[in-house]
Amino acid sequence: MSDDKNLSDDLNEMLGDAKEGAKKAADKAEEFAKEAKESAKEFTEDAKEVLSHGKNIAIIAHITIIGWIVAFVMNTNNKTEFGSFYVRQTLGIFILGFIVSFIPLINIIGWILVLILWIMSLIGAIGENTKPIFLLGKQFQDWFKSL
Repeated sequence: MSDDKNLSDDLNEMLGDAKEGAKKAADKAEEFAKEAKESAKEFTEDAKEVLSHGKNIAIIAHITIIGWIVAFVMNTNNKTEFGSFYVRQTLGIFILGFIVSFIPLINIIGWILVLILWIMSLIGAIGENTKPIFLLGKQFQDWFKSL
């Protein structure tokens, strides 16, 4: 009988330890969930801040036609004036490059000019300036104002 009582006491003690362990685990899980929520909230705020500025959109727009398409879609979802400015600017530069490539005698000079315009535009995007490129920058802004 005393063996049964000792066994019962041992079982009760083990059950108490298991309950205490489960409570500690639940507390840790709750603490982890709070930390995860806070981290997710911080990440969301950081992402909104990065996208709201438009600098990333402006830089991405300069990276080939595919980059321009990605920047256009990003800017459509979260429109900023800075991003829109460079989406219009780079579209104009790409179209100008396409047109210049068909003019046989001046296409090399034209491509050099387009490259210079592209570099100037990229430097402006990195420096967070919204100054139109020389020659056609203001026209690009007018022609593509719906973007």
